[in-house]
Amino acid sequence: MPDLLIELFSEEIPARMQARAREDLKKLVTDGLVEAGLTYASAGAFSTPRRLVLSVEGLSAESPTLREERKGPKADAPAAAIEGFLRSTGLTRDQLETRADKKGAVLFAVVEKPGRPAPEIVAEVLERVIRTFPWPKSMRWGTGSLRWVRPLQSILCLLSDEGGAEVVPMTLDGLTAGNSTEGHRFMAPARFAVSGFEGYRAKLARAFVMLDASEREQAIWHEATTQAFAQGLEVVPDAALLSEVAGLVEWPVVLMGAIGEDFLGLPPEVLQTSMREHQKFFSVTNPATGRIEKFVTVANRETADHGATILKGNGKVLSARLSDARFFWENDLRTVKTAGLEGMAEGLRHVTFHNRLGSQADRIARIEALARKIAPLVGASPDLAAEAARVAKADLQSAMVGEFPELQGTMGSYYARAAGLPEAVAQACKAHYQPLGPSDAVPTDPVSVAVALADKIDTLTGFWAIDEKPTGSKDPFALRRAALGVIRLVLANEVRMDLQVGFNSSIVNLVGSLNKANRLWLLTAENGDEDDLVFELLNLTSVRNWPANLHVGPVGYTNDVVYDAKDDAASFVRIKEGGEISADLLAFFHDRLKVHLREQGIRHDVIDACLAMPGNDDLTLLVKRAEALSGFLKTDDGTNLLQGFKRANNILTQAEAKDGVEYSFGADPKFAETDAERALFSALETAEAAIGPALQAEDFAAAMSAMSALRAPIDAFFETVQVNADNAVLRRNRLNMLHSIRATCARVADLTRIEG
Repeated sequence: MPDLLIELFSEEIPARMQARAREDLKKLVTDGLVEAGLTYASAGAFSTPRRLVLSVEGLSAESPTLREERKGPKADAPAAAIEGFLRSTGLTRDQLETRADKKGAVLFAVVEKPGRPAPEIVAEVLERVIRTFPWPKSMRWGTGSLRWVRPLQSILCLLSDEGGAEVVPMTLDGLTAGNSTEGHRFMAPARFAVSGFEGYRAKLARAFVMLDASEREQAIWHEATTQAFAQGLEVVPDAALLSEVAGLVEWPVVLMGAIGEDFLGLPPEVLQTSMREHQKFFSVTNPATGRIEKFVTVANRETADHGATILKGNGKVLSARLSDARFFWENDLRTVKTAGLEGMAEGLRHVTFHNRLGSQADRIARIEALARKIAPLVGASPDLAAEAARVAKADLQSAMVGEFPELQGTMGSYYARAAGLPEAVAQACKAHYQPLGPSDAVPTDPVSVAVALADKIDTLTGFWAIDEKPTGSKDPFALRRAALGVIRLVLANEVRMDLQVGFNSSIVNLVGSLNKANRLWLLTAENGDEDDLVFELLNLTSVRNWPANLHVGPVGYTNDVVYDAKDDAASFVRIKEGGEISADLLAFFHDRLKVHLREQGIRHDVIDACLAMPGNDDLTLLVKRAEALSGFLKTDDGTNLLQGFKRANNILTQAEAKDGVEYSFGADPKFAETDAERALFSALETAEAAIGPALQAEDFAAAMSAMSALRAPIDAFFETVQVNADNAVLRRNRLNMLHSIRATCARVADLTRIEG
């Protein structure tokens, strides 16, 4: 069986596109071959900056002959029916077979599709793949119609076996497939012929081309760390940069250079970011000083002077870049010294956060108010949390963050220390953005936690209020990430807070900030209770004679016109009720929490059983209950008790539906006839006495342990007692006892939602 080798040789492919292109080439070609009837043993895709390569081993030499039988009309059917059948099969009347059937003679068509040779199929599939390849961006060149990421220069397409190699005949927009390729652009540019993948790979290596991207990554990292170790230094790990650099070179040559003394005083994050973003350099630290003192660059060729000229040129460019960074740093420090961080943040009044949610300064004021409320819940000083919230986003106005947006927060912490602010405030400047993803660290300092929660809750309630929620795969404002951030902050720090109260406080803050911005939200809080908010947003930009003393607060609300502007028409925009926002947002949090807990091995039905309980907006309490229930249901007692509960609940539900009454008036022990009934009465009384205090102490494990003691009495009850007795008094008493079982278990979790 032949092996297939394909190389698409072009100008340099952007590094960020190579990994996806490898996978696309492999999938599209192999899927096309299989659809055409060929089989193969294995396939591997490779890339360098100038080539995409696919190797397919054990390809079948041709597709199989296919024989298809199709049943047609009766032999004596009308001529029109027979003609239609002939057209659909492509046969003539004399090529049809007549066979006896239980309903008479029937026409059959036997269609044979002969197999096709592999070269023909490969050429067809490869041309289609090249013409429809899903590059994120592509271009045309010359006068042809072909599009590729960069101008395609040659196509190598070989089928090889023990008998030799055969070029697959194929021509595409003036490019004819052949059996040759080129080596390194500078070190071995001559073309050479190949006859199979192993020889191809070996010849490329001799021509200074390392075909496998992972091999290039390993070579770069090994050489970089070796050179650093020899000087007592360490390379800062950066997997993304390593992958990118491996896509920029075909023959990696690792060089290490020094950073000028003038720049060593810059924050290490600035040095690393500048070198990574602008120069694709790795940072090298001195463990003794903790400073970044050198850099590693990767050249694409060997030179006679062992890279001295390359390092000299790179050093000049790096000095220019770092001079800019030093200017930004020093300029920002002068601003902090003269105006303070709050002065630096003044410009945020003119930066729009969202056109319906006000400016960044409006948002900061909301975060400050909410952080002050959250602070006592996380053990932080309200004043310190408010101060941190006021300055946490000040660095968005800094020159450094303007140049390197990814340093937001990080620079804020440096500037806060330079301004002499408390360390907790400086930490919050950076940590309030965290966690940025499922693997990011969760802040633990109380001030940072308070500001981080306030920041994320304000974002979520704001976008929920204006109905800009995630839909399907679209989440332009990263609201799912914000919700997961709140969940992780609450759980990691065991924060006890009612989320809906936090949501409603955030809504009140939002209303207030928009009122100050000339966009009035009329707010009704029934009985002054923030848990039941109703409000409307009015766009007042064209309204005159609005009462100057009308401010946000408990005001009259009606579904009709709230205010009749006589000189101009007011534009009324109905916004969701506050209670609806909170409830909808809490449901969104519950969905995110389900995903989070499922990843930790807690079943969805267990989570649903806990969500049905009171206090489900206290995530710490909710998770404690879910973890205890999950562990309990994995025991034999838990499994058997669940079955007993379901049996009791089913009998009781059916009886209540049949009788039209609710059996919830309490069973009377004096009507107990059997020892099993009396034992169950006693067990229920004992369990109730233990479960109540355990739930009060939020010791769910103890509550479920007490509940597990009901297992044996319930089993014995159902084995020896007939619930639906002929005696109406006994039947009613026993049904009331089943209600006691249901009510006792329901205090711990809603077991009706548990599957099984």
